[in-house]
Amino acid sequence: MRYWLSFFLVLIVASIAVVGIAGFQGSKSRKPPIEIFPDMDRQPKLRPQAPNSFFADGKSSRLPIQGTVARGSQFLDTPFNTGRLPGSTNYVADMPIDLTAKLLARGKERYQISCVPCHGALADGNGITKKYGMAVVANLHDKRIVAMTDGEIFNTVTSGKNLMGGYGANVSVEDRWAIIAYLRTLQLARLGLLNDVPTELRAGLK
Repeated sequence: MRYWLSFFLVLIVASIAVVGIAGFQGSKSRKPPIEIFPDMDRQPKLRPQAPNSFFADGKSSRLPIQGTVARGSQFLDTPFNTGRLPGSTNYVADMPIDLTAKLLARGKERYQISCVPCHGALADGNGITKKYGMAVVANLHDKRIVAMTDGEIFNTVTSGKNLMGGYGANVSVEDRWAIIAYLRTLQLARLGLLNDVPTELRAGLK
């Protein structure tokens, strides 16, 4: 019994000591606060325009690293980077990039890496994920998607939509356009008409 009494006495004394030093939560005091980790409050930093011997030019303020672009700069507001007309929310109808055989080859490679697992090799929504219970995967030959502008598809690839996550952080801007170019070839291969095929190539069709 004496041990329990001693324990409670020590606990009470300790509580009084803590309250006496730290005070109650929300209470006001003219005394400076107790700093457990003072470096979190007063961190070493460089003042703008102040001299600094650390760098060879003796300046604290640094120029942007070559090749980088500040967030929010005009560079981002271009059809190539956003898929939209500058200064608007309207999507561009066609890709703002030249369509070449090299771009299509790159698009096929990137499509097989990033898109095939869900949308399938034929873009019909029958990827491997469907076999594991992901039933809601868009068929990219759907009339609604075929009618989308290239800019809107670019926006979907970048930011995602519904259950699809965005790939803006994983796929470069040019590779996103390359994927769209390859997707258009898959759509044309399935939904195209005979008149879409050059005359000299029609004889080879089955």
